[in-house]
Amino acid sequence: MTNLKNDYYNLSFILSRVLNTGTIMSIEKNEKELPGLENKVKKLTKKKYASTFNSYTGALHAAAISYSSGFGDALNIANTTDKETKFLKWLGIKISNTPEYLERLHLNFENLNDIISPKIQDYETFILDFTGLGFGPAAVIITDNKIVYEKAEKLKIFGSYDLRTMWTQERDASSIEPAIQFNYRLSPLVAACLKLSLIKGVN
Repeated sequence: MTNLKNDYYNLSFILSRVLNTGTIMSIEKNEKELPGLENKVKKLTKKKYASTFNSYTGALHAAAISYSSGFGDALNIANTTDKETKFLKWLGIKISNTPEYLERLHLNFENLNDIISPKIQDYETFILDFTGLGFGPAAVIITDNKIVYEKAEKLKIFGSYDLRTMWTQERDASSIEPAIQFNYRLSPLVAACLKLSLIKGVN
Protein backbone atom coordinates (compact mmCIF):
# COMPACT_ATOMS: atom_id res chain seq x y z
CA MET A 1 0.00 0.00 0.00
CA THR A 2 1.21 3.51 -0.80
CA ASN A 3 2.52 5.43 2.19
CA LEU A 4 0.50 8.62 1.81
CA LYS A 5 2.62 10.62 4.23
CA ASN A 6 5.90 9.90 2.45
CA ASP A 7 4.95 9.04 -1.12
CA TYR A 8 1.71 10.58 -2.34
CA TYR A 9 1.91 13.66 -4.55
CA ASN A 10 -0.20 14.60 -7.52
CA LEU A 11 1.57 15.58 -10.72
CA SER A 12 0.65 19.27 -10.67
CA PHE A 13 1.90 19.62 -7.08
CA ILE A 14 5.25 18.03 -7.90
CA LEU A 15 5.80 20.08 -11.03
CA SER A 16 4.82 23.37 -9.40
CA ARG A 17 6.94 22.64 -6.35
CA VAL A 18 10.06 21.89 -8.36
CA LEU A 19 9.57 24.85 -10.67
CA ASN A 20 8.94 27.24 -7.78
CA THR A 21 11.87 26.17 -5.62
CA GLY A 22 14.46 27.41 -8.07
CA THR A 23 16.40 24.15 -7.87
CA ILE A 24 16.27 23.44 -11.58
CA MET A 25 20.07 23.26 -11.74
CA SER A 26 20.07 20.72 -8.90
CA ILE A 27 23.13 21.99 -7.03
CA GLU A 28 21.38 23.85 -4.22
CA LYS A 29 21.68 22.46 -0.72
CA ASN A 30 17.89 22.30 -0.32
CA GLU A 31 17.39 20.20 -3.47
CA LYS A 32 15.31 17.14 -2.52
CA GLU A 33 14.20 15.54 -5.79
CA LEU A 34 17.38 13.65 -6.65
CA PRO A 35 17.78 12.16 -3.15
CA GLY A 36 14.06 11.38 -3.21
CA LEU A 37 14.37 9.40 -6.45
CA GLU A 38 17.49 7.63 -5.22
CA ASN A 39 15.81 6.64 -1.96
CA LYS A 40 12.71 5.38 -3.77
CA VAL A 41 14.79 3.27 -6.14
CA LYS A 42 16.86 1.84 -3.28
CA LYS A 43 13.69 0.97 -1.39
CA LEU A 44 12.19 -0.85 -4.38
CA THR A 45 15.33 -2.69 -5.43
CA LYS A 46 16.79 -3.32 -1.96
CA LYS A 47 20.18 -2.07 -3.13
CA LYS A 48 22.47 -0.09 -0.83
CA TYR A 49 23.47 2.70 -3.21
CA ALA A 50 21.91 4.62 -6.12
CA SER A 51 23.41 7.24 -8.40
CA THR A 52 21.34 9.22 -10.93
CA PHE A 53 22.41 10.20 -14.45
CA ASN A 54 20.93 12.38 -17.17
CA SER A 55 21.49 9.68 -19.79
CA TYR A 56 21.91 5.95 -20.15
CA THR A 57 25.28 6.67 -21.73
CA GLY A 58 26.44 8.40 -18.56
CA ALA A 59 25.41 5.46 -16.41
CA LEU A 60 27.13 3.01 -18.76
CA HIS A 61 30.24 5.18 -18.63
CA ALA A 62 30.19 5.04 -14.82
CA ALA A 63 29.79 1.26 -14.87
CA ALA A 64 32.63 0.93 -17.36
CA ILE A 65 35.11 2.83 -15.20
CA SER A 66 33.95 0.92 -12.14
CA TYR A 67 34.38 -2.58 -13.56
CA SER A 68 37.42 -2.08 -15.76
CA SER A 69 40.80 -0.52 -15.16
CA GLY A 70 40.43 1.81 -18.10
CA PHE A 71 41.79 1.97 -21.64
CA GLY A 72 42.59 -1.46 -23.04
CA ASP A 73 40.82 -3.40 -20.31
CA ALA A 74 37.70 -5.55 -20.78
CA LEU A 75 34.24 -5.03 -19.33
CA ASN A 76 32.16 -8.11 -18.55
CA ILE A 77 28.78 -7.25 -20.05
CA ALA A 78 26.48 -9.47 -22.11
CA ASN A 79 24.41 -8.83 -25.25
CA THR A 80 25.63 -5.33 -25.98
CA THR A 81 23.81 -3.28 -28.58
CA ASP A 82 25.61 -1.67 -31.48
CA LYS A 83 25.47 1.71 -29.72
CA GLU A 84 26.83 0.28 -26.47
CA THR A 85 29.65 -1.46 -28.32
CA LYS A 86 30.63 1.70 -30.18
CA PHE A 87 30.57 3.81 -27.02
CA LEU A 88 32.69 1.35 -25.04
CA LYS A 89 35.09 1.11 -27.98
CA TRP A 90 35.33 4.92 -27.94
CA LEU A 91 36.29 4.68 -24.27
CA GLY A 92 38.96 2.16 -25.24
CA ILE A 93 37.26 -0.67 -23.37
CA LYS A 94 36.90 -4.15 -24.79
CA ILE A 95 33.83 -6.31 -24.23
CA SER A 96 33.80 -9.69 -22.56
CA ASN A 97 30.42 -11.30 -23.19
CA THR A 98 30.26 -12.85 -19.73
CA PRO A 99 28.25 -10.81 -17.22
CA GLU A 100 29.56 -11.16 -13.69
CA TYR A 101 28.56 -8.13 -11.67
CA LEU A 102 26.71 -5.85 -14.09
CA GLU A 103 23.40 -5.97 -15.97
CA ARG A 104 20.99 -3.45 -17.53
CA LEU A 105 17.24 -2.97 -17.52
CA HIS A 106 15.47 -0.64 -19.95
CA LEU A 107 12.20 0.44 -18.38
CA ASN A 108 8.96 1.82 -19.79
CA PHE A 109 5.38 1.94 -18.53
CA GLU A 110 4.75 -1.59 -19.79
CA ASN A 111 7.52 -3.26 -17.78
CA LEU A 112 7.93 -0.86 -14.86
CA ASN A 113 7.24 -3.63 -12.34
CA ASP A 114 10.45 -5.34 -13.47
CA ILE A 115 12.24 -2.95 -11.13
CA ILE A 116 11.18 -5.22 -8.26
CA SER A 117 12.10 -8.44 -10.07
CA PRO A 118 14.22 -10.94 -8.09
CA LYS A 119 16.68 -10.77 -11.00
CA ILE A 120 17.88 -7.45 -9.59
CA GLN A 121 19.47 -9.33 -6.70
CA ASP A 122 21.41 -11.63 -9.03
CA TYR A 123 23.86 -8.86 -9.89
CA GLU A 124 25.93 -6.56 -7.72
CA THR A 125 25.17 -3.61 -9.99
CA PHE A 126 22.28 -2.78 -12.31
CA ILE A 127 21.80 0.10 -14.70
CA LEU A 128 18.15 1.14 -14.75
CA ASP A 129 17.38 3.07 -17.93
CA PHE A 130 14.28 5.25 -17.44
CA THR A 131 14.43 6.97 -20.84
CA GLY A 132 11.48 4.92 -22.09
CA LEU A 133 9.15 6.64 -19.63
CA GLY A 134 9.26 9.73 -21.82
CA PHE A 135 10.56 12.40 -19.43
CA GLY A 136 13.90 12.67 -21.19
CA PRO A 137 17.14 10.68 -21.03
CA ALA A 138 17.62 9.35 -17.49
CA ALA A 139 19.21 6.39 -15.75
CA VAL A 140 20.10 5.21 -12.27
CA ILE A 141 22.94 2.94 -11.24
CA ILE A 142 22.01 0.77 -8.29
CA THR A 143 24.68 -1.25 -6.52
CA ASP A 144 25.75 -2.95 -3.33
CA ASN A 145 29.36 -1.90 -3.95
CA LYS A 146 30.36 1.39 -2.33
CA ILE A 147 33.35 1.82 -4.67
CA VAL A 148 31.06 1.63 -7.72
CA TYR A 149 28.82 4.29 -6.16
CA GLU A 150 31.75 6.58 -5.34
CA LYS A 151 33.21 6.29 -8.84
CA ALA A 152 29.80 7.00 -10.36
CA GLU A 153 29.31 10.13 -8.24
CA LYS A 154 32.83 11.38 -8.93
CA LEU A 155 32.37 10.99 -12.67
CA LYS A 156 29.66 13.67 -12.57
CA ILE A 157 30.30 17.39 -12.37
CA PHE A 158 28.54 18.41 -9.14
CA GLY A 159 28.15 14.83 -7.94
CA SER A 160 27.30 14.33 -4.29
CA TYR A 161 30.92 14.48 -3.15
CA ASP A 162 31.55 17.72 -5.06
CA LEU A 163 28.46 19.31 -3.54
CA ARG A 164 29.32 18.23 -0.02
CA THR A 165 32.77 19.78 -0.40
CA MET A 166 31.25 22.96 -1.84
CA TRP A 167 28.73 23.31 0.98
CA THR A 168 31.10 22.48 3.86
CA GLN A 169 34.43 23.68 2.41
CA GLU A 170 35.91 20.41 3.65
CA ARG A 171 37.61 17.77 1.55
CA ASP A 172 35.57 14.57 1.32
CA ALA A 173 36.84 11.43 2.98
CA SER A 174 36.48 9.21 -0.08
CA SER A 175 39.59 7.40 -1.26
CA ILE A 176 38.46 7.75 -4.89
CA GLU A 177 40.19 10.65 -6.61
CA PRO A 178 38.20 12.40 -9.36
CA ALA A 179 39.63 12.43 -12.88
CA ILE A 180 37.86 13.90 -15.91
CA GLN A 181 34.28 14.79 -15.03
CA PHE A 182 31.22 15.02 -17.27
CA ASN A 183 27.92 16.89 -17.22
CA TYR A 184 25.86 13.83 -16.31
CA ARG A 185 23.83 15.36 -13.47
CA LEU A 186 20.08 14.69 -13.70
CA SER A 187 17.50 17.47 -13.61
CA PRO A 188 15.38 17.63 -10.41
CA LEU A 189 12.28 18.05 -12.58
CA VAL A 190 12.95 14.77 -14.39
CA ALA A 191 13.79 13.10 -11.07
CA ALA A 192 10.46 14.22 -9.61
CA CYS A 193 8.53 12.84 -12.59
CA LEU A 194 10.38 9.53 -12.38
CA LYS A 195 9.71 9.19 -8.68
CA LEU A 196 6.01 9.87 -9.23
CA SER A 197 5.95 7.22 -11.97
CA LEU A 198 7.47 4.68 -9.59
CA ILE A 199 5.01 5.59 -6.84
CA LYS A 200 1.99 5.22 -9.09
CA GLY A 201 3.23 2.54 -11.49
CA VAL A 202 4.96 -0.11 -9.37
CA ASN A 203 2.68 -2.57 -7.63
